[in-house]
Amino acid sequence: MDLPTFKGGIHPPDKKELSADKPIVEVKPPQRVLIPLSQHTGAPCKPIVTISQEVKKGEMIGEQGGFVSAAVHSSVSGKVIAIGEFSNIMGKMVPSVVIENDGKEEWTLLKDNPDYMNLSPDEMKEKIRAAGIVGLGGAAFPTFVKLSPPKEKPIEIVILNGAECEPYLTADYRLMLETPKEIIEGLKILMRVLGVNKGFVGIEDNKPAAIKTMEEAVKGQENIRVCGLETKYPEGAEKMLIKALTERGVPPRGLPMDVGVVVQNVGTALAIYEAVRYGKPLIDRVVTVTGEGINEPRNLMVKIGTLVSQLIDECGGFKNGTLKVIAGGPMMGFALPSLDVPVTKGTSGIVVLPESEIIHVEDFKPCIRCSRCIDICPMGLMPSMLSTYSEKGFYEGSKEYNLWDCFECGSCAFVCPSKRPIVQFIRLAKSMTKP
Repeated sequence: MDLPTFKGGIHPPDKKELSADKPIVEVKPPQRVLIPLSQHTGAPCKPIVTISQEVKKGEMIGEQGGFVSAAVHSSVSGKVIAIGEFSNIMGKMVPSVVIENDGKEEWTLLKDNPDYMNLSPDEMKEKIRAAGIVGLGGAAFPTFVKLSPPKEKPIEIVILNGAECEPYLTADYRLMLETPKEIIEGLKILMRVLGVNKGFVGIEDNKPAAIKTMEEAVKGQENIRVCGLETKYPEGAEKMLIKALTERGVPPRGLPMDVGVVVQNVGTALAIYEAVRYGKPLIDRVVTVTGEGINEPRNLMVKIGTLVSQLIDECGGFKNGTLKVIAGGPMMGFALPSLDVPVTKGTSGIVVLPESEIIHVEDFKPCIRCSRCIDICPMGLMPSMLSTYSEKGFYEGSKEYNLWDCFECGSCAFVCPSKRPIVQFIRLAKSMTKP
């Protein structure tokens, strides 16, 4: 029997064996944390602390800067020693707060809710908003906004994304093995908030242990189904996952809510459970530190604001010949400009690559019209035309080929025999035009 999937896609080496068997280990809190006030899609936060102010663990330090925004909280207890512009993981200068850890690990007051499933949907949603939860799969879109669709677009299905299709990354896999019941409780909260009675958990079939563990966690839950998916990149993309599990196609320039679906990452579901049950804000997350260039690949529970350099040290440092460090996965991640940048809510992995794993393309070739990129594009686009138009400076012309439907998965560049930087050309065209 064929497994659910979508049209197109590629099969890069998954490299997950490097860290898949490594249990999640909590990292010792750093002496200082550097917490960006813009680590989500939308408006940056507004700082509500001052220099020399004492803060407690879990205390809000940045309030929402608009409807599409997410609050930011201190991940340690200590003193605010700086507020200013610092480089984030993308190399961009953003407003940030630096807190010196006093080592006391003293929490701010949290409200426990043992009977959390008896809370009203609005009360649950408010707790999710107050906790500053965003999508932990990488996009970091504020969860509260996703849970507030307009009345004319009712939601019928909630999907938990456990595909984790990016090569190397295993953070979601370990969460499903180690906290399956909590993840399912998070899904039940999502379903209650949105008023739906149908939930799916989508997991690629290269993770049989996770499928089995999650199936055991949903026993007795007739309205929740765990589904194995064909292992194919980018199976974990929202629109691809919706197509595979529901046969519903999100329209061009559309959103999942246009077809009555909300998709959340399994890590986000865990954070939602902890926020609604314990009142815990999003101050830490699991990060996979892996790759052939690191001495000891691991899955680490990391405080938001911890520097990447500390994670490298936690994993035994670099092997000789290490050349590139990527935030996220190798397909959609970004090469780091420095190791002195902080982990944010959207940092799912740190991939360390040696010279042997990197292909240097100093002089890419012209498009040979082979159409491989068109055949595998999961969105049914023509990447060859998008990149050619951008390369020639015809940015507005690229919009005729549905430029803004591209979500930059990198599949086209992976199969291109001319090694053209197709995604970079597409990003350039986007930066020079408006949707």
